[in-house]
Amino acid sequence: MTNLIRRHRRGLAATLSIAAAFALSGCANDSFAEQYAADAEQGYVAGDGSWEVFSPSERAEPVSYEGEIESGDTVSSADYAGEVVVMNFWYAACPPCRIEAPDLEQVNQDFADEGVNFLGVNVYDQAPTAESFNAEFGITYPSILDVDSASVRLAFSDNVPPQAIPSTLVIDQNGSVAAVIRGIADPSVLTEMINTVLEEQAA
Repeated sequence: MTNLIRRHRRGLAATLSIAAAFALSGCANDSFAEQYAADAEQGYVAGDGSWEVFSPSERAEPVSYEGEIESGDTVSSADYAGEVVVMNFWYAACPPCRIEAPDLEQVNQDFADEGVNFLGVNVYDQAPTAESFNAEFGITYPSILDVDSASVRLAFSDNVPPQAIPSTLVIDQNGSVAAVIRGIADPSVLTEMINTVLEEQAA
């Protein structure tokens, strides 16, 4: 785990390149590739694939947030006090978000019994679109619908710049950001990040 921390600000460029190549060649005739091309023409810029891990002494103050999820209920940082949260910033028409969705759900399932909570932050869509995405990709965790207020995005703006969608954060038991992936979340890297935070609690 120390090695992961030392590899501060290391990129996932290879993973991102492979995924992008698959989307543009292997699926060249479907609406997914067409959407990717359209987004690129409109100035769409995904996260650069870099990631950072912060040791406990490097972490900023806990971040407070609150928002309405697809069901209409409100969730907040207080609901997850003392637990690890994996927060993914996304929207339905974002091609990299579609690529990573099955992996995120698998990691969610892998940690379901270990006190790790997955929470999406949808930066663009309303509930029906988000729910359709969840059904298509089998997503079982909720997402805050942040399109109207952008309050959650603002709260985490130091870690998730506007162009870095998707981005995924690992938030420790104190509510501080312990790790960030800007771009497609590689499941093996995300898993190691989560395990690192869980081991801190056990130590």
